[in-house]
Amino acid sequence: MQNRIRSLIVIVLGHVDHGKTTLLDKIRGTTVALKEPGQITQHIGATYIPLGVLEKIAGPLIKKFNIEIKIPGFLVIDTPGHELFTNLRRRGGAIADIAILVIDVMSGVKPQTVESIHILQTKKTPFLVAANKIDLVRGWRQTENNVFIESLEKQSSLARNLLEQKIYELISQLSELGFDSDYYFRVKNFREKVAIVPLSAKTGEGIPDLIVVLLGLAQRFLMERLMISGEKGKGTVLEVKEEPGLGTTIDVILYDGKLKMNDLVVVGRLKEALITKVKGLFLPKQFKKGGAAQFEPVNEVESASGVKVLLQETEGLIAGAPVQVVENIEEAEEVKREIEKEISKVLIKTGKVGVIVKSDSIGTLEALISYLRNKGIPIRFAGIGRISRKNIIEASIVREKEEKYAFVLGFNVKISPDAEEEARIQNIPVITSKVIYQLIEEYEKKALEIEERKREEKIGKIPSPSRIQFLKGYVFRRSKPAIFGVEVLAGKIKPETPLMNLKGSRVGVILQIQKEGKPIPSASRGERVAISVKGPTVGRQIKEGDILYTDIPLNKIYVLKNEIKTELTPEEKEVLSEIREIKLKKVFTKEA
Repeated sequence: MQNRIRSLIVIVLGHVDHGKTTLLDKIRGTTVALKEPGQITQHIGATYIPLGVLEKIAGPLIKKFNIEIKIPGFLVIDTPGHELFTNLRRRGGAIADIAILVIDVMSGVKPQTVESIHILQTKKTPFLVAANKIDLVRGWRQTENNVFIESLEKQSSLARNLLEQKIYELISQLSELGFDSDYYFRVKNFREKVAIVPLSAKTGEGIPDLIVVLLGLAQRFLMERLMISGEKGKGTVLEVKEEPGLGTTIDVILYDGKLKMNDLVVVGRLKEALITKVKGLFLPKQFKKGGAAQFEPVNEVESASGVKVLLQETEGLIAGAPVQVVENIEEAEEVKREIEKEISKVLIKTGKVGVIVKSDSIGTLEALISYLRNKGIPIRFAGIGRISRKNIIEASIVREKEEKYAFVLGFNVKISPDAEEEARIQNIPVITSKVIYQLIEEYEKKALEIEERKREEKIGKIPSPSRIQFLKGYVFRRSKPAIFGVEVLAGKIKPETPLMNLKGSRVGVILQIQKEGKPIPSASRGERVAISVKGPTVGRQIKEGDILYTDIPLNKIYVLKNEIKTELTPEEKEVLSEIREIKLKKVFTKEA
């Protein structure tokens, strides 16, 4: 048993619409088309593709590269997306041994691609890139299920050059994220470079290459990880489900050892790990289509596999929690303490100023916490489950000290009715999403709005420091009001902004700002706009080419420089100093 090698656990992730599901469906569809469906087994949350099928899909390449296959097959996680990937947790990283990062070769790296890479880095999970949708390259000649290298040789120079250009763009984008990468057949050191496998999930081209690269990477770098350590099973809860006729069950990915009927197991929970017994094990009946899920009982499963488990006790079970088989109650108590310690590291309760975070599983909570910390966003509380009234009250306490952190952020969770009502009464923002980067983006947007509002409140009627230049040749009206073109050299101008010249004398007040013939609320550095100004006559108080500043009284300059200096941008601080110098010079000139 100790020398036995388990199957490679593979997860597929990437940006929405880049072809994760299509790729999984194509691999499964290809295996079924081999007319040996008995070899392909459906697991809970995964599909098992044995060695024999892998050899049939990628046979020519396996022979070409002279690969001696040692692993029994692939356990491919069915549900695509990083949400699932982050659930697959084990000590020291993710349960997935390796990841396929799917990137649309036509559109390149997108926000969710970056998010996926961040999670892979956090979990220290090796990955390769499936550069999908090569069939969309202009002029591409498709060959169903062909090896990529062979397909490439059949292409016109136009198609080859266009693909080369897209791959080069992808390599550049990955480089910006800190990864060296190249076509898989050009990579000499796979520890230093990420392999890119061009393919089409639609036609199957490049899938043999993908399988060979996965096999090669696994057998070169992951064999120690794939060794089964013993008989006692270890796994992770994928999902907690209610099954008709069974009650509450847990879907488990078993990554080590065996799991048998009547085994004593320890399962992680939020407060106290559960010690209980296995009451039932179930696998899907093979290749049943349509209708309710069909399961059949089994007495034993071995890694790597996905299995539905019925336990004697089920209260408080959560996705992402560890599952471990133990021999006796003494060992159970020891493992229980270890698991509780592990879970406690993920949950946060600081009592400090920060956002409130809720997620649907341990793994997704870890990913969300990591993202927030990287962004420098403090966390007061982080937990699992739906958003409760207590979470809203916690956020209201935060608001008394720092409004921009008085938020409840929920990843793939619902809000209870009483929490929703409390949020409405307390006016606490609740943001929920099924995509981490969208959740954080929405929070940052709202937090910035709060910061800008507070800044406006502090500044009050004090105009923003700005410097503009009267553009030569752009006089539209000389007076009552004067209308002329300006370029904003620094800061921001708005209607009602008072203007002064380089001598510190007020020349007028901006009435309106127009761009391309339409009124706009403000204009910032670099913009060229027309302004109407009440007071001056062009040629007298102001002339073409003049430099004008916001006219801010000295006592208001003191407020801006000292009381709210942190609210000003470096550019605004610089302009404010210039305005102060002009004002002081005018005062000293008068006194002299």
